[in-house]
Amino acid sequence: MSAALSIESVKSQAQGLAYRNQCFIDGRFANAASGKTFDCVSPIDGKVLTQVAAGDREDVDRAVKAARAAFEDGRWSRLAPARRKKVMLRWAGLLEQHATELALLETLDMGKPIGDSSRIDIPAVINCIRWYAEAADKVYDEIAPTGDDAVAMLVREPLGVIGAVVPWNFPLLMAAWKLGPALATGNSMVVKPAEQSPLTMIRAAELASEAGLPDGVLNVVPGFGETAGQALGRHMDVDAVAFTGSGEVGKLFLKYAGESNMKRVSLECGGKTPNIIMADAPDLDAAATAAAWGIFFNQGEVCNAGSRLLVEDKIKDQVVEKVMQVAKTLRVGDPLDPATQMGAMVDSTQMERVLGYIEKGQAEGAEVKLGGKRILSDSGGYYIEPTVFDGVKNDMTIAQEEIFGPVLSTITFGDAEEAIKIGNDTIYGLAAAVWTSDIKKAHRAAKALRAGSVWINCFDAGDITTPFGGFKQSGFGRDKSLHAMEKYTELKTVWIDLS
Repeated sequence: MSAALSIESVKSQAQGLAYRNQCFIDGRFANAASGKTFDCVSPIDGKVLTQVAAGDREDVDRAVKAARAAFEDGRWSRLAPARRKKVMLRWAGLLEQHATELALLETLDMGKPIGDSSRIDIPAVINCIRWYAEAADKVYDEIAPTGDDAVAMLVREPLGVIGAVVPWNFPLLMAAWKLGPALATGNSMVVKPAEQSPLTMIRAAELASEAGLPDGVLNVVPGFGETAGQALGRHMDVDAVAFTGSGEVGKLFLKYAGESNMKRVSLECGGKTPNIIMADAPDLDAAATAAAWGIFFNQGEVCNAGSRLLVEDKIKDQVVEKVMQVAKTLRVGDPLDPATQMGAMVDSTQMERVLGYIEKGQAEGAEVKLGGKRILSDSGGYYIEPTVFDGVKNDMTIAQEEIFGPVLSTITFGDAEEAIKIGNDTIYGLAAAVWTSDIKKAHRAAKALRAGSVWINCFDAGDITTPFGGFKQSGFGRDKSLHAMEKYTELKTVWIDLS
């Protein structure tokens, strides 16, 4: 969506949208078996967009049965990879044709700026589906190095029925990271989108069906975590669950797996990313700008947000000042305005949670240097201004717990060794960044930091070719790259005796 568009024209397009708000099971829309719905509220103004089917155990069971039938009869699982590729490419094409619609739905539902939805999120979704479509017929099995009297084939086969439970911060992109590799390898799926932002996933499933994805291969059951999510996690006929969300809920899925059928679980459970700026950083202005965007992009509702800014003592004041200068230029406002750079918190609960952390930080002795308050309350929406804390100690609550909002904690260190120690002093290990001109220091830090991604002289860099996931309580398993296909397949040895 062009930045030249006016807010009036964008809102006009938004008013013309139709909302798909039912379950999508076995290739068709259906109400929840209970007939229950829940309000889908836009964080832009606090108004109800539509009522969405509140799926529950019975709906999950119907979806799993449809997925199992599709898997067992081979309509997708035994389709040649080249044919799966063609269907997925058609799907990507339809997603692209409907990109404006999907971007508007994402912004209305979740509160992110329309510029981000249209230029970052939806294009990344399309690229993800296309990339895995192309990978479907390019991943080879192996032959083991046996003697002449045997041939041992190592083959990967689809797991079966995959449950995907996705978060609200990047609703369709986080789903695509799971849909791409799981479908490319021949699995059937049941997706439970977050109740805060279900609309794009429901619409995307309809487009997948239109592209030729066989009925039952992709099912969507909107609903609540404690009902639909738990039912999926405990289901005896689900072979794996891929989850992105909080550590608290991630641990529940481990429990559900243990109490049911020992289904495979992969988890991405957030982070507390240290963004480490050394005094010998090659460009302090670039580092400070990246630090600001690293926490304020997507309103700070990013699992690998650079929420801990670690700055060497001799440049701390200089860097904090530069970060605040950038933050002051950010335009916070109506997400449907193409000029907006920071939108609304996803709902009132999340807004109050973030404000509570800001109060906690002040109570524990940290200093609010910028922001710290709710703004634009007259809109009815849920907005918080960019917030910068200074004087933070790493044992403070705001430095240890994932806030998931536009709140930056500044921590001072004396040397590289102390920076790494502070950086690792958290239960999380999703990502880290280091800014330095010293190549030895960069390599040592990259090796010492316990994180799934370490960026050197940049922040949040990467693409679909590189794996994404964490260490420690950030979870296990990887999204993106060819490695993601491994968690949706079983490795089988076929030993052929030639003697």
